[in-house]
Amino acid sequence: MGIRRPAVSTAVAAALIGSLGVPIVAGTASAKDGATTVREDFDGDGYQDVAVSAAGAKVGGRLWAGYITITYGSAHGIDPARTTTITEDTPGVPGTSGDNHVFGYAMIARDLDGDGLTDLAAVARGYRPDDNASGSVTVLWGRKGGITGEGAVRVPAPANAQVGDDITAGDFDGDGHVDLFMSNGEDYDHHDVLYGPFGRDGAPAREQQVKVFSTDNFINSTAAGDFNGDGIEDLATFYVYENHAEGGKLWLGTRTGLSTVPQRLNSAAATAVADFDQDGYADLATRIFPGEDTEATDDDPGTVKIFYGSASGPSQTRTRTITQDTAGVPGASEKGDQFGGRLSAGDANGDGYPDLAVGVTGEAIGTKTRAGAVVLLKGGKGGLTGQGAQAFHQDTAGVSGVAESGDVFGGSVRLLDVTGDGKADLVAGAPGENLDLVVNGGAVWMLPGDASGVTAAKSVALNPRDIGAPATKALFGWNLGGDNGPGALIP
Repeated sequence: MGIRRPAVSTAVAAALIGSLGVPIVAGTASAKDGATTVREDFDGDGYQDVAVSAAGAKVGGRLWAGYITITYGSAHGIDPARTTTITEDTPGVPGTSGDNHVFGYAMIARDLDGDGLTDLAAVARGYRPDDNASGSVTVLWGRKGGITGEGAVRVPAPANAQVGDDITAGDFDGDGHVDLFMSNGEDYDHHDVLYGPFGRDGAPAREQQVKVFSTDNFINSTAAGDFNGDGIEDLATFYVYENHAEGGKLWLGTRTGLSTVPQRLNSAAATAVADFDQDGYADLATRIFPGEDTEATDDDPGTVKIFYGSASGPSQTRTRTITQDTAGVPGASEKGDQFGGRLSAGDANGDGYPDLAVGVTGEAIGTKTRAGAVVLLKGGKGGLTGQGAQAFHQDTAGVSGVAESGDVFGGSVRLLDVTGDGKADLVAGAPGENLDLVVNGGAVWMLPGDASGVTAAKSVALNPRDIGAPATKALFGWNLGGDNGPGALIP
């Protein structure tokens, strides 16, 4: 049977912001392109675009209804004038906004129908009145001129199904079409793989059930990538139960779909995937649980561990561990920093090696607790190291705003080439920005990539007021398309 999620209230907002260090993250990459198979160009103009979730927003009087904004890339970066806001009340979008729907709490940005334009699959919680299903996945189709609600559909689901949990994208049968892994039925032990291409009715070409649970636990994180270099993406799932981590499982992709007999993996609290050393195997970057204790992550300084890909998958012997005490990494490991609370991969300096953006979600800036920061680790021939690492926060010269307690800058992170210059730009959310003010709740920044990595020069910021969207405690920047982080923490 499916497990019913408890309702969400605005009273939990502060607690959720305080626990951003244990997110669900869906990383995805292939060895052949070194960074990501996700183009994320919704309007086909050649610039990558940014999808932002405002999970806490009140829409039409509905609490925690949530909305999504899509900001289109340009040579100048993100621009409020080229931003679209979409809710469940937008014409063409199925259903209506409702209390606790949290529309967009997880988002997948991929070309689902194979037309060359990126589509956006948005997960909502709550109960569908038509069949009592818990949650839904709405596909917003990419269009020349940009995404609207036109033609939007829900991915078909059985009645009374648990829908959209753990959503992850990859090409798990190597046929060139994007597939989705997620919960999509009443049987809690199984998740579905929905194989692309998807029709404009939201239906996949075929489906596969995989028994992902063998005991009472939950998936806390996923990752997809071609870890064994065979040209087909694999799936990693990671598990927790109560206060302890329970390891992970690797499901190899094959020409007929995901294997059903997994290999054992170490636990992970967060993930990102890329071929950091360009050896032809996708590598798995993780934040590790301290002592396998999930309740210790809030106070944990944070540790990132990379498992490099090999012919048999993520290696258990070729690994690298990086903390803020690693040579070259700015700062120092301190209680509650949560180094690795968010992870995203992309080539920021254009040298051909993917880099890793690391959210330090609990970082104190001076006396301002949980102000947050982002560290950029550089990839190279030998993989990721601390050499040349950079750190950014709201008190960094050139970054607009001022670091304040509870901002959680880096609470969501993506590396995307928004400016189209061949270098990934850092997009960072601070869902706690001005959370206690009536006028605003959350913000997102874009820091351009350059030959040095990332620069604060010409950085730009975006908040709900800039685009005329609901602002009061909106938690704007709670999640970024393809990031799938803090929004999944809703209890």
